[in-house]
Amino acid sequence: MDYIIVQAGGKGTRLEYLTTNKPKALVPVDNLPMLFYLFRKYPDKRFVIIADYKKEVMREYLASFADVKYQIVDASGTGTCAGVKQAISLIPEHKPFLLVWSDLILPEDFELPEEYANDESPVNDYVGLSQTFSCRWKYEKNVFSEQRSTEYGVAGFFLFTEKSKIEDVPLSGELVRWMSEQKISFKTVGLAGTREFGLLEEYEKLPQTKCRPFNKISIQGDQLIKEPIDDQGKKLAKREMAWYEKARLLSIPELPGIYETNPLKMEFIHGRNIYDCNFDYETKKAILGSLVKALQSLHESEAVATDTFSIEEAYFNKTMDRLSKIQDLVPYAREKEIMINGRRCRNVYYHKKELQKKIEKLKTNCEGFAFIHGDCTFSNLMIRENNSPVLIDPRGYFGFSELYGDVRYDWAKLYYSIVGNYDQFNLKRFRLIIGDTAEEGINLHVESNHWEDMEDDFFAMTGMNKEEIKLLHSVIWLSLTTYAWPDYDSICGAFYNGLYYLEEIL
Repeated sequence: MDYIIVQAGGKGTRLEYLTTNKPKALVPVDNLPMLFYLFRKYPDKRFVIIADYKKEVMREYLASFADVKYQIVDASGTGTCAGVKQAISLIPEHKPFLLVWSDLILPEDFELPEEYANDESPVNDYVGLSQTFSCRWKYEKNVFSEQRSTEYGVAGFFLFTEKSKIEDVPLSGELVRWMSEQKISFKTVGLAGTREFGLLEEYEKLPQTKCRPFNKISIQGDQLIKEPIDDQGKKLAKREMAWYEKARLLSIPELPGIYETNPLKMEFIHGRNIYDCNFDYETKKAILGSLVKALQSLHESEAVATDTFSIEEAYFNKTMDRLSKIQDLVPYAREKEIMINGRRCRNVYYHKKELQKKIEKLKTNCEGFAFIHGDCTFSNLMIRENNSPVLIDPRGYFGFSELYGDVRYDWAKLYYSIVGNYDQFNLKRFRLIIGDTAEEGINLHVESNHWEDMEDDFFAMTGMNKEEIKLLHSVIWLSLTTYAWPDYDSICGAFYNGLYYLEEIL
C-alpha cells in the first residue's frame, strides 16, 4: 500500500481559536501538527491531501515544511465526502490506499493489516474501530448505524483494495452515511490508543509544551536526566555538555550540580521557572540584581577576540535565511507596511539594508567575545527556594563561535523575557487575530510574565545601550519564525512581534 488520502477539509470550529488562522490538520499536538504524525509514521508513502478551509495556508505550510511526497486537492462540495472523488482520481488503477481523517493520531505501535503492510495485493477492505474513544457512528456485525459507540466506533480510517470501491462517491454529504447505503463489506482493524482531537476541551487537557522540544526529560530522585530525541537534539546536547564542562572549569557558581555529561545527568532543582512566579516589585528587583551579577560573573570569567563573522551570522544571515522561508506563508509578509497592534510597521523584507547597517555598527562596537550562556530567557533560568538563580539549558555557541560570543546577545535574551514575554509566547499563551487586509492589520496579545515594570532597572543594572538591546530583541523575534515551525500561529506571531519591536529603532 503506497497511497494515503487524508481528509483535511472542514473548519474545525469546535477547536475555536486554534483554527482561527489555520486548518485543523495543522493544529500542533505535543509540538507537531496533527497531519505530520501521518507523515512521520509513513514517510515513504504518497499522500493526497484534501484541503478546503484555509487551503492556501495548507499549501504554503507544506511547501515550507513537509518532507514527504504529496499532492493537494481543493475540495469541491461539503461534508466529509468533499474532495474524495477528486482525491481518488489521483490514485492509480488497482492500487490499494488508506483514507483517513487528519485529526487521528495513530499509536506508535499501530500496524496495518498484514495484507496491506506487505507487497501483496490485498483482497479485503477495512474500517478502523476506535475502541478507546467515542464516535457518532458504529460498525457492528457488518452494518453501519448512526449510534454512538466506543467499542465499535467508526473512527475515520478506511483501507480500500482499489478506488473503484468508492468511485461513485458524491461531491457532498457525509461519507460514512453514504458508505452505509452502499452495503460495502468491511473487515475491521482496531485503533486502540489512537488520539482524536475534535473538541477544544480535549485539546486543552494536553500538558503545555514549548515551541521546540528536542529532549526527553526524566527525573530519578534528585537527578534530572536529559536525552536528545532527534538529530538536532543530539547536536544541541553536545554543545550543552561542552558548555557545562567549561563552566565547571571556570568555577561558575550559579550552576546546577552536574553528575554526568553523556547523557546529561544533573541536579534536579527544587525551585521554579521565573515566569511561573508572582513576585512583588522589590522581590523582582532583588532577583534581577542576582541574575545580572550571575551573568556578569559569567562574562568576566574568560574572554577571546571578537569574531565579526559570527556577529554577521548570528544577527543578520541566520535571521534573513529563516525569514526567506516564510515570506509566502505569513499573511501580508509581502506588503511594505503592516498595521500591528495599532502601530504602522515597516516590513523588514523591504528594509534589510537598514537592518544590516545597524548590525554593522554592532560589529564596530564589540570590544571582544566572552563566555556567554546564549539563551538566558526566563525559561532557562531557575529560582531556588531561597530565590537564588540557577543557569540551565545553555546554547553553547554564537554564530560560528563555540562557547564565546557577544555579551549583548545574553542581555537581549534576558530583555526578551522581561519586556517581550517570550516565555508565555513559547508556551503558546497568546492570541493572534489576522485582519482581512494589511491595513486592518494584526492584533497579537501575549500573556505577561509581569516583569515589564523592570525595564528601567534592567538598563540601569546592566549599563547596556538601549538602542542596541532593542535592535537585538527585534532580531531575536524575527529569527524565531522558522525555528518555531511546528505551530503556524507561532511563526506568524514571531514575525509580527519582530516587526513591531523593529519599528521602534528603524
